[in-house]
Amino acid sequence: MTGTDFQARSHAALNDSQLRANFRRAMDGLMSKRRSAFADTEELESLRDLGASIRRNALAKLPELLEKLEANCSTNGIQVHWAETTRQANEIVLQIAQRRDARRIIKGKSMVSEEMHLNRFMAGHGIDCLESDLGEYIIQLDHEMPSHIIMPAIHKNKDQIAHLFEREVAQGRYTEDVDELTAMARQKLREAFMSADIGMSGVNFAVAETGTLCLVENEGNGRMCTTVPPVHIAVMGIEKVVERLDDVPPLLSLLTRSATGQPITTYFNMITSPRKTGERDGPEEIHLVLLDNGRSRMYADEQLRQTLQCIRCGACMNHCPVYTRIGGHAYDAVYPGPIGKILTPQIDGIEQAGELATASSLCGACAEVCPVRIPIPQILVRLRREAVNRPSGVGAVRGSGARRKGLEALIWQGWAALHSRPGGYRFFTGWGARLGGFLPNVGALKEWTSVRSKPQLASKTLHQLAREKGIAGE
Repeated sequence: MTGTDFQARSHAALNDSQLRANFRRAMDGLMSKRRSAFADTEELESLRDLGASIRRNALAKLPELLEKLEANCSTNGIQVHWAETTRQANEIVLQIAQRRDARRIIKGKSMVSEEMHLNRFMAGHGIDCLESDLGEYIIQLDHEMPSHIIMPAIHKNKDQIAHLFEREVAQGRYTEDVDELTAMARQKLREAFMSADIGMSGVNFAVAETGTLCLVENEGNGRMCTTVPPVHIAVMGIEKVVERLDDVPPLLSLLTRSATGQPITTYFNMITSPRKTGERDGPEEIHLVLLDNGRSRMYADEQLRQTLQCIRCGACMNHCPVYTRIGGHAYDAVYPGPIGKILTPQIDGIEQAGELATASSLCGACAEVCPVRIPIPQILVRLRREAVNRPSGVGAVRGSGARRKGLEALIWQGWAALHSRPGGYRFFTGWGARLGGFLPNVGALKEWTSVRSKPQLASKTLHQLAREKGIAGE
């Protein structure tokens, strides 16, 4: 992804009136529901403090907790696999599927599997992956990426979905009735649940103390994916571990209320072992794939480590003035919005995704609503600085210095020299006041003035005005 590509996609999104209307309606609703869910401000701030403390504690002990999670999962009968890269994670899933001679995988919602581009990888090996989350199912039918980490099809309205189902599901029958549309999807998916060789899911929280995988959902598809097929594969980023079972309720409350305004989701699944002797349902095998994919690099830096506190609620997106206007697809990234602006450049590298860190006004709305107090604006500033730092070959951010330009660096060096020498500063600003009106409206200035008035330099400096008013200065 290049800056030009991002700008072109952003302009296209801004000129799409239907997309703007869809997002405005959806974001207004989500923000209103969150406000209602956290009506007690004192309770909210106390809960945010607790949630942030739980996540920071888990990250402080991350290596120890991951080893403990592996040991307890193994004791429970869950097979644990480690993957440093997405390719390794895909290969692990492929090996499990080939050993079972699998031809179809039914998937619950999982952002890590999106990060792995699992569907495309498995299709290349003759294995079909079907999304069972309704939002994911909709965008899979339309060959799109998720536009939101919680509500993948939030960019579509009812009319657009109805036309999509008429074309892809209902064999020419058109309806805008939500219940009918849902029933169409359910009929297709129920057949897939029963015939799938493997079920896949993500993991919202993994409890090191008990070796338990926690899965949050509203539709029941996650429970079907993890119990009906003979094999269940769960994929998760290494940061999703928490220390104790008692840590889960506060995080669950923050997650559901921040994401959709619900006090709790319809289903909360706790998976601790495969089917035991005498049990009537559940998978024969459970596999847990722990993915790094750059997270250890983030973990090594004290400031950037805070990125890993995220519980994937999406509240930062719902309140971001940039995301709510251009939508998720403009980012061309698995993780869009504010959390994506700090996560994606660290995963994919500054050279590929550094432009995302500049897609922010630094208004701070994301930090104000983050349930676990991630300082997103400060991390954005850090990434912008890393992008233009002199390359050193070391550092926490992959591709540090990739956006550095020699001429720009020289200009800023000149700016620093000028502002550190009072005589030179007075000389330059004096002549600037006299000649500022003759600035040519070209280059970067032309881009600036395409949507703003041309800057007018004052005829007198602040010091001159102060002296004329008799105000003494030092």
